[in-house]
Amino acid sequence: MNLSNPSESLKNRTVSSGSRSGSILGALMLFAFLLLTTQPADAASRHIVTETVETLEYDISKLSTPTKPVTGISGQFGPFRVIAPDTVEMTGAVDSFTPAVFRKLLNQYPRIRLIEMLDCDGSVDEEANLKLARMIRHAGISTNVPAHGSVRSGAVDLFLAGVSRTADPDAEFIVHSWMDENGLEAEDYPANDPIHAEYLDYYTEMGVPILTAKAFYAFSTSVPFSAQLRMSRRDLTRFQFLH
Repeated sequence: MNLSNPSESLKNRTVSSGSRSGSILGALMLFAFLLLTTQPADAASRHIVTETVETLEYDISKLSTPTKPVTGISGQFGPFRVIAPDTVEMTGAVDSFTPAVFRKLLNQYPRIRLIEMLDCDGSVDEEANLKLARMIRHAGISTNVPAHGSVRSGAVDLFLAGVSRTADPDAEFIVHSWMDENGLEAEDYPANDPIHAEYLDYYTEMGVPILTAKAFYAFSTSVPFSAQLRMSRRDLTRFQFLH
């Protein structure tokens, strides 16, 4: 800058003054611009903080929910329901999975000694039904049909598995012929077919004398699968069901 020229100096001062004013105005405008441009960032920051708080609140909520303890003697295992350390109730049918479920039940409740057969409508798998029956006998478990209880079809065979077998006078026992997967019934097979022997062998294994076993088998298969034959108290006695 040349200070020897007053007008030039004034001019420069004027410019300097204008520059200072312009600088101040520019600074203010820059500050306002920066303030405006930083608001979205602040908003974004606030959004992130909000999400973080929500996540923490959600985690705390999950952790604060107590797990309901399982206490007492109870449990459902397929058609079996544990009602006491030595007793289960049975309701429903036996299927292919029931033997494995029953084994699990005995593993957890090895003191089971009685099955109360409340409403048992047979089986959808005869092989599984006889397997389950042998498991019941091997475990030394008794069977009972209480007042107004009902056992039907394959459940009658299952009842025979009890080491001790009892039934209320009002208990219901219903039998009929079995049916295989091809829709054939007992009468459709010749008398010497091995399929009949499977049932007779099972009855004698459960302690029913062979002649009595044959008489019961003939009785139970005397009506078709679609029909029902109710056993009387006298039938239960003569076929040695109760003891």
